[in-house]
Amino acid sequence: MDKAALVSESTDDVGPAGGGSSSSFSGLRAYGRALAQTPRRLARRACAATAPHEEMSRVRARSGTRMARALRWWDLVGLGLGGMVGAGVFVTTGRAARLYAGPGLVVSYAIAGLCALLSAFCYTEFAVDMPVAGGAFSYLRVTFGEFAAFLTGANLIMEYVFSNAAVARSFTAYLGTAVGVDAPSKWRIPVPGLPEGFNQVDLVAVGVILLLSVCICYSTKESSVVNLVLTGVHVAFILFIIVMGFVHGDARNLSRPADPVHNPGGFFPHGAAGVFNGAAAVYLSYIGYDAVSTMAEEVERPDRDIPAGVSGSVVLVTALYCLMAASMSMLLPYDAIDPEAPFSGAFKGRDGMAWVSNVIGAGASLGILTSLMVAMLGQARYLCVIGRSGVVPAWLARVDRRTATPVNASAFLGLLTAALALFTELDVLLNLVSIGTLFVFYMVANAVVYRRYVGDPCPAGTGTAHETRAWPTLAFIGAFSLIALSFTLLWQFAPGGAAKAVMLSATAAAAVAVVAAFQALVPQAREPEVWGVPGMPWVPAASVFLNVFLLGSLDRPSYARFGFFSAAVVLVYVLYSVHASYDAEEGGAAADGGAGAGDKLQDHGCEV
Repeated sequence: MDKAALVSESTDDVGPAGGGSSSSFSGLRAYGRALAQTPRRLARRACAATAPHEEMSRVRARSGTRMARALRWWDLVGLGLGGMVGAGVFVTTGRAARLYAGPGLVVSYAIAGLCALLSAFCYTEFAVDMPVAGGAFSYLRVTFGEFAAFLTGANLIMEYVFSNAAVARSFTAYLGTAVGVDAPSKWRIPVPGLPEGFNQVDLVAVGVILLLSVCICYSTKESSVVNLVLTGVHVAFILFIIVMGFVHGDARNLSRPADPVHNPGGFFPHGAAGVFNGAAAVYLSYIGYDAVSTMAEEVERPDRDIPAGVSGSVVLVTALYCLMAASMSMLLPYDAIDPEAPFSGAFKGRDGMAWVSNVIGAGASLGILTSLMVAMLGQARYLCVIGRSGVVPAWLARVDRRTATPVNASAFLGLLTAALALFTELDVLLNLVSIGTLFVFYMVANAVVYRRYVGDPCPAGTGTAHETRAWPTLAFIGAFSLIALSFTLLWQFAPGGAAKAVMLSATAAAAVAVVAAFQALVPQAREPEVWGVPGMPWVPAASVFLNVFLLGSLDRPSYARFGFFSAAVVLVYVLYSVHASYDAEEGGAAADGGAGAGDKLQDHGCEV
């Protein structure tokens, strides 16, 4: 089809309003016309991918003032540590040791840390090559298009808000533990007449959220300094607990159960299966490094600071977690560990050591503050860049001229989180991440492969070549994902025995064969200019496999929540976002005389 005709069509679609971002919403009649064109607009916008240079120039300019580049690699390491090492690790460690891995939990944490590093590599390649604040949303937008990016980004923001509200309410309980007060009954205000789960007003949680919101609105650099201080003190608490465990522990507990009649002994009491199940359980304790990628636009030297910051934080957290697992395993036999309070439970049973539980409460409180601050920094930058794309109101994308931070997005999400935390008891555990986060990790790993082997949105006249490269890559992504899903279903539901081992081995061999064949037969379309994922495509394939495996281990309510959120997001996209995006990207371009539309079409010659 002739591009001039397409530009003409775009101009016809703009309507008498003359283009601009408000043409579809200037009145009921205009909105009715826009709804009537929904199928056509979906066809044009849903798979429209933005070129990376546009994300870093034209799209970023919609925020007005640029964010200040004030962060260095040590700031990113601190943010990564603060985001990952929350209070939930105290629960995760005990549950995984008691139920799955026993003392072998040390190896489980090492395996999970390696897997987290593989996923972090995928984020790092994008963040170095395209240092913008959108994180996974921007990465998916330049590869799989607008709808995939909006679906995953909106799910991620909703789950940030819900989990942050839950974490803030838990701060009240942990702070009470630190000072020896039953905080839920003393510091929360009951409201008669409201339904159960909504009748406890938590002003402490609201105060914490509002205070952190003011902090992150004021300055990213100052927020990083606060995070570094709190994280340093929190890590000191953890090191103290580790040392106490080694000093008061017994190395014989590493191989001796408390009840040898009913529980197996040894360092790996449940064998390799227990170690890998434990790794799947504790992997969720590494979630948080993804928020660091949203700070890429505020890093002084992205090519050096981002790889060091993201990878360095994952390595340091892995070392801390392995030491915590070893310390706890020495304190008690694995079958005597309290899965809900492993460290405080161990010390309460010792004469004169009950005070250590107060120390653990203080450390957990600091962990909650740091993880909450990093999450709130990340969620605001996700929403800011989503606002730049035109699929949500543009005022959310504005960067304040004085503070150089996304004040509107930060304040909006802070108030929403505070409102939820005020009344609502949210059953989101501190050590669990929802299905949306794992789904984003899965999508980013696939996006790295797609971009390496297909390339960026193609220039005019090369659409056929682009499609020729795209289909083999999409076939590989689909086939490998199905193999990973088959392995996961076999692991979860197949009866144990030799037959299960054979089927799992065959499925794993098939996965290896598919990756090897893809590497041998399909050449890479682009090479990263500065930093790239090593071992392409093996590293992102391993990340995809892991995330599919973890997605399969989540419970049914997680999928129900994800389905509900996704349906709501699709509805918003069809009724509002696709029209706002069309006005911003194509209607406005046509109103400018067609030059912008021509540029846009040139970037998407593969779609013409």
